This record gives sequence, C-alpha cells and structure tokens, in this order.
Amino acid sequence: MSRSKNFDFAEIKKHARELRNSMTESEILLWGELKNRKLSGYKFLRQHPVIYKDDQIRLNYFIADFYCSSKRAIIELDGPVHDTREDYDQFRDDELHNLGINILRIKNDELKNMSKVLINIKSFLDTIS
Repeated sequence: MSRSKNFDFAEIKKHARELRNSMTESEILLWGELKNRKLSGYKFLRQHPVIYKDDQIRLNYFIADFYCSSKRAIIELDGPVHDTREDYDQFRDDELHNLGINILRIKNDELKNMSKVLINIKSFLDTIS
C-alpha cells in the first residue's frame, strides 16, 4: 500500500472517531439499543468507515451510522438534513449495494416508537442470508 493510502486510511479512522465522539441524540438513542449485541445477538459497529472506491490516488469512503458485518448491513438514521440530500443518499446507497451491502434507512422521528424500530431492524437482518 502506498504512503498516500496509509495517510488516507489514518484520516478515515480519525474522521470516524470524531463522529463517534459527536453522535447525534438519535444515534445515541439507537446505539443504546444495538450495542453489546442487545438486538438478537447481532454485533454492530457505530460510525464505521466503508471504502467504496480505490482510485489509486486516494481512498473514497462513507461512514455508516451502524454496521453489522455478519449480515453486511448498514442502518442509517435520517434526520432533517437528508430531506435535501436525496441525490447524494441515492448515490451512496447505489455504491454500497454494488459492494453487496444492505441498507435500512430509518427516519429520526421513527425512534419515538423504539420497539417498532427494533422489530423492523431485526426483520431486516433476519431476511438477509
């Protein structure tokens, strides 16, 4: 791996760490339900980087809100900012699907009924082979 890619990876890890240290209220709320394999034994990582393109100059990546590696699944929380980023979100979802990653988007408002959200997440994960 070239020196620039090592630098990029260090920067990616730094960016993910910064996001973990400044999670939104919604992310904190859902993380409390997903951490420590609380949801049916599924292990989740929070603010997990996913490299989607290596163009020989730099690594391109997304940072997933929550990632379950055993199911290659991402749970994304969508707050109000996503109402104006539909094109970017679609591009991101397409790139992740091309990597064989499944995505479940949840609106922040849905967290008001946490039990329903957890049932939806479990159902989503259970349908992935």
